[in-house]
Order: sequence, then C-alpha cells, then structure tokens
Amino acid sequence: MPELPEVQTTVNGLNETVINKKIQSLWSDLPTKNHSRKNEIKDFSFWNSFKKKVVGATITLAQRRGKNILIELHNGFTILIHMKMTGHLMFGNYRRATKDDGRPKHSWTWWSEAPELQDPFNRFIHFVVTFTDETSLVFCDARKFGSISLVESNKTYLAKSLKSLGPDALEDELPWKEIKTRLMKQKSKAIKSVLLDQTLIAGIGNIYSDEILWLSNIHPLRTPSELSDIEWKSLTNSTKIALHKGLAFGGDSTSDYRNIYGKHGEFHHAHNAYQLTGKKCNKKNCKGTIQRRVVGGRSAHFCGIHQK
Repeated sequence: MPELPEVQTTVNGLNETVINKKIQSLWSDLPTKNHSRKNEIKDFSFWNSFKKKVVGATITLAQRRGKNILIELHNGFTILIHMKMTGHLMFGNYRRATKDDGRPKHSWTWWSEAPELQDPFNRFIHFVVTFTDETSLVFCDARKFGSISLVESNKTYLAKSLKSLGPDALEDELPWKEIKTRLMKQKSKAIKSVLLDQTLIAGIGNIYSDEILWLSNIHPLRTPSELSDIEWKSLTNSTKIALHKGLAFGGDSTSDYRNIYGKHGEFHHAHNAYQLTGKKCNKKNCKGTIQRRVVGGRSAHFCGIHQK
C-alpha cells in the first residue's frame, strides 16, 4: 500500500502537471447499481452526481492528509482519493485502447504512447479525467480497492477517511513527547501495530514501520509502555529520517506503486529491514540477520540482535 512518501510524491507530481487544467470529461468502469459504498464513484448514483459537479471544474491545488490525496477544484469541491493497496495516479496523453495499439484490448482499456506509461503495472486503468487540452489524469488500480469520492472543500474534516486521522507523521512541530502521548493510548500493543494505527499518527504503513524500528533499535514486539524516553526520542527522530529518505528516493515500488509519470520509486533499493529476511543486518558492527514474523496480522522484518 502506498504510504506517506508515495502519496506525497504523487501529490508533488499532481501539482507539477494538472494545476489550472479544466476538466472536460470523465470515464470509469467502476460504478455499479448495487455497490455498498454509497459515497464513492463505485456507486452508480454517486458517479452521476460526481460527474455533474466535476466536469467543467478547474483543478487549483493538490494536498495530502495522511495517505489521502485531496484534489481541490475551483467550484468549492474536493476530489478525495485513497490509493489503498495497488492504486496510483498517472498523467499523460491517453486514448482508448484499440487492437492497432499492439496490445490486447482486454489488457489495456486506455493507452499512452509514452514508454514509461506502458509498464505492465500501469495497465489497470479504471478512472480517467480528460482535460480540455486533451491530456489526462488516470487512476490505475489492479485490485480495485482504491476509493474516489467528492466532498465540499470547506467540509473535508467531516469526510469519513479524514475525520479520525491523527497528526501527520511529518508534521514539523510534532515533538517526541506528543508522539509518546499518542502512541501510549495503545500502550499494551506491539509497537509495530501501534505505528500502523492511523488514528494515532497518520501516514506510516508496513514498509516504513519496519524501517523506523530498525533505525531506532526497537524490537517490533516491544510495547509503548516499555520504551524509555531515550527510545521515544530515537523513534521520533527515526520516523523523520525514514520518511524523508523515502521521499528523497521518490517512494517505494516493491509492489505496484508508480509515480505520476508512470515511473518506479527507488526506495525499495534502500531497505534496511523490509522484505530482507535472511539478509545480513546493515547496522554498523551488528552481526545479526533480518528476521520475519507476523505481528498483529502484518509482517514485521527486524534484526534479532540490535533491535531490543
């Protein structure tokens, strides 16, 4: 699932490509008449309402809250997108796929001549925004778990996916004592699981929680109640380091994630723990190896020697 660095990389890309573009038309193969998510475009009635409010609007800004993308429109509405497990947004010159494109039509519903957009992971396009200059913003989502909704811009705080979020993990003025206070609300749970709770701190997922704990020398099964103040300071500092590193590498493409131009992020080449089971630990002077175990239903990767 795209986490804070991947979502922020996407938002940065949106602000580079779609600001001041006017929406000419919309397409999606997601809407059905019997979908349970009544406030998303997967519901046919919502989709019809969505189109009426969005077509003709101009994009003014893209922002991030936790793992959510907010695309602001000039008419007082905000498109709210959560990429979930396999979603990513891309920008380019797209057209409906045909047999003449050299790709099976059932594999590519929409097609771009740009080589980087022809990555096989970029073929699962289920939502297309076409602008008046004939460029397009598309949402690719292999497993169709992603969500696209619309809210009034002055009421985004009421959106279901936003109203329960904790402070952002990269909030500039989030001191270690505040991190400690918030995570201590789940003081008896494994710290690995607590870091994933978006109501406590927003933006951290499975990949970066492993990297944060590796950096801070904390075992994923430790509980918040067991951590010393020195460890809380280390955890806070490591959170900033790991997330900024992910941003610097353009996100992580271990799985499906691609940036707005359809390209890989590179953070998966810089892991210290995530999915490195059996590899020698990179920590200086550490003789450990990376282990894996399931914690709270999620995989945790860690060094059994220096993470205590």
